[in-house]
Amino acid sequence: MDPTLDACPTGGLPAHARVLDGPGVWLEGDAVDQLARVARTPGCVAAVGLPDLHPGPGTPIGATFAFEGRIWPALVGGDMGCGVRLVALDRVKASGDALERRVRAELASDPLDGVDAGRLLACVWRDGPRGLLDVPGIPDDLAELAEGEAPGDGPVGDEPDPGYGHQLGSVGGGNHFLELARVHRVVDRSAAAQIGLERGGYAVIAHSGSRGLGKRLASDWDNVVLAERDAEPWLRQLRGAIHFARANRLILCWRMLRAVGAARPGRIAGSLDLTHNTVEAHAGRWLHRKGSAPAEEGRLTVVLGSRGAESWLMRGCGSEACLCSVAHGAGRRYDRGRALALMKHRYRRAELARTDAGGRVICDDREALYAEHPDCYKAILPVIDALEAHGAATRVASTIPLVTVKQ
Repeated sequence: MDPTLDACPTGGLPAHARVLDGPGVWLEGDAVDQLARVARTPGCVAAVGLPDLHPGPGTPIGATFAFEGRIWPALVGGDMGCGVRLVALDRVKASGDALERRVRAELASDPLDGVDAGRLLACVWRDGPRGLLDVPGIPDDLAELAEGEAPGDGPVGDEPDPGYGHQLGSVGGGNHFLELARVHRVVDRSAAAQIGLERGGYAVIAHSGSRGLGKRLASDWDNVVLAERDAEPWLRQLRGAIHFARANRLILCWRMLRAVGAARPGRIAGSLDLTHNTVEAHAGRWLHRKGSAPAEEGRLTVVLGSRGAESWLMRGCGSEACLCSVAHGAGRRYDRGRALALMKHRYRRAELARTDAGGRVICDDREALYAEHPDCYKAILPVIDALEAHGAATRVASTIPLVTVKQ
């Protein structure tokens, strides 16, 4: 076991750490201090704070770290495998009130009723979304979507409690959401065409992770820094959690696709899935992502806006100086406690069911409506501008939410 974060020296950013800031980017000193402290831990050879950098519980969110010979599970955190799936569509059924009713009706149903939760968990833990094909009782249209998925990417650890299978298909709390959006702007038509996005089209976006499963797994590795030779047991758990999270995002998107009458592969123009909280081998080092999206050269990636704001599809530039990363979203401006106090005095609850852009918000959690208000997040365009200015990625297309589901 290596020294924990609390034992690490503080001070300014070391030479191998940088922050991708820029005009209009909101950065808290506490977040930069956290970045510096992690960057100074033994084995860290590079650290990048993305423009959405903000303080986390001990370690910053919105950052990528490169370690040589060591793996630090706490940098990934409890939401192992958190990420985003985007599905492109050309048209949807219904709009306005009718669309909201259809989404609410879908959310009120249980499309996996009768499916054995333990078998469901076992199959996706082992093989990710494609494991759904091995689950008796899975609806035909979900199975059709799963057929297009890649198999699992390596051995996994022992199966966790089968009860976690009941959480598949649920959004989760915090900044997670399920959304139907309209394509707003297209800047790079060629790159947008790779995934089937065009102006006036639609996208289903799911931002979620491993739910309570990841939190449970992470509790076994608090404050432990692993030598590379000792890391395989944790890496196997991480693979299983990522498989679970990817399957969860596919099921979430399928539910929205059902609501808009598009839950068939023939209705889908393209899709991608990205993981934000993970550890991956890269150039002989171990990249630790905590709220950062991959941005290898030519790879499409997504930077999420808050509800009511644009999300951006971008094209990665493969910048090693940026550790081949972009921000995973706009990033919080206020922590949830301060956000609640501010927003409750600023808005009536009835106002929170609509966004300034005309979108609808479906959420039964009163506190989440306030804590996740767009005012509590950084503006998205300075984040996108900063990523381009630092050579991390270039903008491709943006989407505006029509219906956002928070749970």
